[in-house]
Amino acid sequence: MIYLKKADKSAASNVLEAQKVVHDMLANIDKDGEQAVRNYAEKLDGWSGEILLSDSEIDNIISDVPQNVKDDIDFACQQVYEFAKAQRDSIEEFHTKNNGVEAGQRLLPVNVAGCYVPTGRYAHIASAYMSIATAKAAGVPCIIACSTPYQGKSIHPYVLYAMKTAGADHVMTLGGVQAIASMAHGLFTGKKADIIVGPGNKFVAEAKRTLFGQVGIDVFAGPSEVAVIADEHADADVVAIDLVGQMEHGHESPGWLFTTSKELAEKVMELVPEYIEKLPPTAKDAAFCAWRDYGEVMLCESREEVVKISDEYAAEHLEVQCEDLDWWLENLTCYGSLFLGEETTVTFGDKASGPNHILPTKAAGRYSGGLSAHKFLKVLTWQRMDKESTRQIAQASSRISRLEGMEGHARASDVRLSKYFPDETFDLGAPVLE
Repeated sequence: MIYLKKADKSAASNVLEAQKVVHDMLANIDKDGEQAVRNYAEKLDGWSGEILLSDSEIDNIISDVPQNVKDDIDFACQQVYEFAKAQRDSIEEFHTKNNGVEAGQRLLPVNVAGCYVPTGRYAHIASAYMSIATAKAAGVPCIIACSTPYQGKSIHPYVLYAMKTAGADHVMTLGGVQAIASMAHGLFTGKKADIIVGPGNKFVAEAKRTLFGQVGIDVFAGPSEVAVIADEHADADVVAIDLVGQMEHGHESPGWLFTTSKELAEKVMELVPEYIEKLPPTAKDAAFCAWRDYGEVMLCESREEVVKISDEYAAEHLEVQCEDLDWWLENLTCYGSLFLGEETTVTFGDKASGPNHILPTKAAGRYSGGLSAHKFLKVLTWQRMDKESTRQIAQASSRISRLEGMEGHARASDVRLSKYFPDETFDLGAPVLE
């Protein structure tokens, strides 16, 4: 493998800075609660208005949303909901009976889900229904949504319409670390989130990571990533545009190309700066820095080497523009979401096709998938036995407990045997004396 372009920075860059900022903010919010949140909202986002929006305020803000915008949001929201509902239905409750032990699993949604919707450089309409509609499909009874004030006002009307359409029960005008902390502590709503989901910048990602354990989280979703696997048959224009299209997310959003074709690689490297230059100012600034600091192009000797490299990177979004797509589907194992063939693109997944766009970054795709209905479900087990069925289970449990040195555990088994079978003698293992 040869680097034709090597990144100057990595995902680890500036992590320490984010950790310190987030640690201090969380400590202040833990100490001063809602007042600290209001202070941060005013200081960081210029927002001093109401945090928790009433139904009438929501209706007023979205009253001027054009019907054609509503139609597109409704369509995309339904696509995401239906896919998430299929995910929910793919796992079932069941019960078994083995050696007298009746056992099973229940599928229960969390009681409260917090959904963060970023609105900084862009109005991330799609992130609203990606999280909220998925929680709704899982059956979550209470969904809290947060998003940043937009251009000095409350939540962007299109984002707010998407939140309402997807099924949010409570909406707060809050962004960043203060939003994550508010949902975790149940500030303003009186309802503590059991899980917090949604993408965000490095500070949001660090806040979720720090609070994990106190609350559940979806994935470690930091700055967006895209990788394209392309062979000599790929269209360099399409590859370059797809890379640029994702790097406009932000200054720290890498674009990676893994290819077996030097000719294609050189053409893409020529085209990417040209397409960046043609973007609007905000997007151009972000994509330029992302390509300069984080962009990489790797020339590999074989498709097997491409798979090896790609799985190490475990990109959030992974496009394959090659022949023999079934081979790639079979052999690639680490990614957030996979886009097979030129006919699909990350943009489709980001906005309207159905599968979720809240995905693992920073190589977390090696051990985790993206947001799904399953993330909002607790797989809970139960068991039940009658007196007769304890005979074999209790004997084995007593002996194993004593082999482990756990005499208290063993005696909890012993007492049932002596109570249910007073006239019988059992081998319960040697008592633990020390």
